[in-house]
Parts: sequence; C-alpha cells; structure tokens
Amino acid sequence: MTDVMTSLAYLNGKPTATGRLKAKPEHFFVSETLDFTPAGHGEHFLVRIRKIGENTKYVVNELAKACGVKSRDVSWAGLKDRHAVTEQWFSVHLPGQPDPDLTEFLETHEGIDAIIETTRHDKKLRPGDLIGNRFSLVITDFDGDDAIEARLVSIRDKGVPNYFGSQRFGRNGNNVVAAREWGQDKIRVRDKSQRSFYLSAARSYLFNLVLSARIKQDMAHTPMRGDMLIDDTDHLKMALEINKANELLEKGIWQISGPMTGDNALPTEADARKFEQAIINQEPDLLAVIRSNRMRHDRRALMLFPQDMAWTHDEGTLTVSFSLPAGSFATAVMRELIQDTTDGESDAHIDQ
Repeated sequence: MTDVMTSLAYLNGKPTATGRLKAKPEHFFVSETLDFTPAGHGEHFLVRIRKIGENTKYVVNELAKACGVKSRDVSWAGLKDRHAVTEQWFSVHLPGQPDPDLTEFLETHEGIDAIIETTRHDKKLRPGDLIGNRFSLVITDFDGDDAIEARLVSIRDKGVPNYFGSQRFGRNGNNVVAAREWGQDKIRVRDKSQRSFYLSAARSYLFNLVLSARIKQDMAHTPMRGDMLIDDTDHLKMALEINKANELLEKGIWQISGPMTGDNALPTEADARKFEQAIINQEPDLLAVIRSNRMRHDRRALMLFPQDMAWTHDEGTLTVSFSLPAGSFATAVMRELIQDTTDGESDAHIDQ
C-alpha cells in the first residue's frame, strides 16, 4: 500500500499475516457482471474478452482496428488495469454491419486470451452498466497463523471499510499531490482525463479520511445524530433519532454513509455534519479544486460486504474468492486480511 493508505485505520486491527498479492497477473482474476441482459439485437456489437496483462484502453484501440472503426466507437463499462486476468465487456458501434470476424484479432494479440461471448444490444456500454465484479485472488508466499480463519470469517460476516484503493490515487499518491497543487494554483490542468483523475482522487481521499476517523472513534457501525443512511440502491434517509437509526441498521438494508464531497453543503446535519466538516476542512486545497469544478455532493456506504465469499488454504498459498458491487475495491478487502509484501504497484483498477 502507498502512503495514502498507510495511516488509515483497520476495522479489525492491522493484520499479522503476510503474503504476495498479484505476484503474477494470473493470481488476480476479475470477471464483470452487467446490470442488464443484452437484447440480442441492435446497432452495438457486444463482445466479452478475457485478457491477460493488457489494459482496457489498449484493447479498445486494437479492437477498433479489428472491427474497422475508430476507437471512439468502442465503449466499455469498467476500466481494468493490465496486471490481472479480466473478463470484460466491450461494445462496438456497427450499425447496418454484420458481426466482425475476430479470429485474426485473437490470434495476433498475445494478451487476448479468449473471446468468451458475442451478442448484440440496442445501446452502447457506459460506465455504470456494471452491477459488480467477481474476484478470485491467489496470495502466494502466504505466512499466517491460526487467527487467519477467524479474520476471514469476520470479513465475510461483518465486512470491511469501504475504502477507495490506492490505485485511485496514482503511484505513491501522486494524483492527490497534483490535486493539492491544482487547488493552490501551482499547476494548470487542461487535459480532461487528468482533471477527472485528480478530482476523483481528491473526493476519494476525503471519503477515506472520514471513514478512517469514524473507525478510530468506534463509530463505523454506530450512527450519529444527523447521519445519512444509504441502501443498496443509493436511496438516502436522514437519521435524526439514534434509536430509529439503529432499528434501520439492524435490518441490514441500510448503512451509514460518508461524504463524496461536492461544492454544495453537506447533506448531513447535527453531530454528523460537524464531524464530517471538521475532517474535510483539514484539506482546503482539495476542497478548492472540488468547489471550483462544481462537483455535486454524493454519498457512499462506509462498509463493504463481500458476497459469496469462499477460501482455500494450503501451505504457502491462500486463495480467496468473492463478489463486490461496482465501485468497490478488492484491495480494500485484502488490506484487512494480509500485509501485502509484493514489490512495486500492480493494483487492478476496479473503478466503476
């Protein structure tokens, strides 16, 4: 983990087990799940590709060439980094044209492992079209004691902090550094993609700070007066009565949320707003960037609950599989489980 993550609190204390996460791309498998069923007809050719060691934008460019279109005619639902094996959907706008033959594309690109499925749809893929991702992670050089089983059970049953992973912040947190410099007017950022990266890093960093502070004060599962509760469909509900809030939380449908800071006022009230505002005010340069770019406030659940979690453990290897909703980070789960001893940065980008 980079310094951006080092100071963040752990829900169950810092893990004592160590191991290497993604020593090879094959040790980090990600499979996308769309939130719709393709129509089977339409102007958009959908293809599900399994790739190894290639990033999303490279595949987009090469797929465009194979289909005889421009890169802007190829869309995707979620970005994935190159240091992983990913099964990922792409759409190609091919109105009035037959399905392309991708045999040569598959044979001439070593990082394209398989064409898993093709179909048609009446709309192009867009960010947000994912309902989630399925992961299978192999931790090598694993060194853990008997406590690892209890920690795995705790993660499965009680969840982990819903932190944005270090990949959101760039190598060594450079996107946060750049966002601060932007807020200080030390740099100008004209490139749209860079602006997006820096703004995303700024908002994600502030969310992580608020979440970490709540964990340190043992308030990650305990509502404050004025908290905003959120359900799995992103509906929000104000919690002004603690007893009522606890009743809702006990049902398992609602969670406490944290701020994705915008230029408008925090929607929380009373104790919760005071708590959140005090933390985000510690980063005036990041706030300046967010406000000057008219970002709208949003909310994000504080806790992340892996679904269908399973694991196997033998000498030197721990394999863990689970599903996460879109926008969540598998590295947030692994951070609560092991201390990653992998050299360098090779986080898969799970960023939708």
